[in-house]
Amino acid sequence: MSEDINAKIEYAREQARLICEEKGVTHPECAVAWDIVEELQAEASHQHSNRVEKSSLQTYCEANPGDLECKIFDD
Repeated sequence: MSEDINAKIEYAREQARLICEEKGVTHPECAVAWDIVEELQAEASHQHSNRVEKSSLQTYCEANPGDLECKIFDD
């Protein structure tokens, strides 16, 4: 997923550079193009911050769900 958003960011950057080069840095379309880049970067940051890292025990239990360490017992 992050590869997809990174590709979108890079494409948006290229488009923003082209628009600003063609129309000028003070043109409203230039500002809009860079706003799109910023929004995509914010989304990428949001996705990254919401990613939960798994502990080594969680990773182990996904691979070995039947092992004693991975069982949950009720009292």
